[in-house]
Amino acid sequence: MKISELLGYQGSHDFAGTWVIQVFAVVFTALLFNFLVSLLMRRLAKKAQQSMNPWDDAFVHAVQKPLQVLIWVIGILFAAEIVAGRTEAEIFRAIDPVRNVSIIVVLTWFLIRFVKGFEKALIRTHSEKGSSIDVTTANALVKLVNASIFITAALVMLQTLGFSISGILAFGGIGGIAVGFAAKDLLSNFFGGLMIYLDRPFKVGDWICSPDMDIEGTVEEIGWRQTRIRTFSKRPLYVPNSVFANIVVENPSRMSHRRIYETIGIRYDDIHVMKDIVKEVKEMLISHDEIDKSQTMIVNFNQFSESSVDFFVYTFTKTTNWIRFHEVKQDVLLKISDIIENNHASIAYPTHVLQLDNADDTISFGGQ
Repeated sequence: MKISELLGYQGSHDFAGTWVIQVFAVVFTALLFNFLVSLLMRRLAKKAQQSMNPWDDAFVHAVQKPLQVLIWVIGILFAAEIVAGRTEAEIFRAIDPVRNVSIIVVLTWFLIRFVKGFEKALIRTHSEKGSSIDVTTANALVKLVNASIFITAALVMLQTLGFSISGILAFGGIGGIAVGFAAKDLLSNFFGGLMIYLDRPFKVGDWICSPDMDIEGTVEEIGWRQTRIRTFSKRPLYVPNSVFANIVVENPSRMSHRRIYETIGIRYDDIHVMKDIVKEVKEMLISHDEIDKSQTMIVNFNQFSESSVDFFVYTFTKTTNWIRFHEVKQDVLLKISDIIENNHASIAYPTHVLQLDNADDTISFGGQ
């Protein structure tokens, strides 16, 4: 039944100007109803914020704007239908298709907003409970759900407009081959992103680097086409996902320990205290609170160098934090320096010995 029939419009038997009043009444009703719905949504939003359940927040936030837009769309189309009773213009034949398409678009908009709000609520709930959640996986699932919503909405919209879905799907199967050849780079990036989500060599927030390419920084976003990395110079680096299928990627964020590996040389004149120095350095590492004794620990006299006798320190810290690691390493190196000094030895620096003919002495030159 037409809206004009619902409002009692009788065509030529109605007095002039009645349709204008009816249009005004419909628009005013839509405006009033939209205002009441806005007040209701605000109250529901306040109550939702007071509750401990985050899901009602997501629902209220998702439904508010789409519902208001839907009220205006329905009101305007009803008003247009009244006007259509007074004219035979071709444009008014599109009222029913526009109404159906608008409802599908608004419903799709609501679902997209709700899925996004659901993701945020899920992450917030886990963080408040102290439990961990893989943000990258959650983001991937949201993108898959959004893609499913878009595809379903498009098919329903085409069916509503009178197109045959079976014919479209058949054409898509044939055309997909041509599109695949034309957009192979796009598809390779898509499947590269899919492999990142499935294999999870890294996730958002990880520090990654590649010895094969000049790639190093913190992962900020993993999209279906490219990954955004923030370098340590704070510049964004956009890497196509297909690149990660052909390079080696290191993920230092997942290291269990950080390594201290240093070679230290003392003078040849102090070689007689080398054994004591090595022993005391190892004892210092064993007693150090920030050194993990369960990992490999080596302190040994290593080699005779050109101007020094060297020993090396190989151990692991408990922390993986970059800043804290350097604080621990500094403390270890300073304590090693104190041990060398307490044994009346000195850290060697490059020297050269000049042998003079017809002289009993040699002259040593030191310097960097």
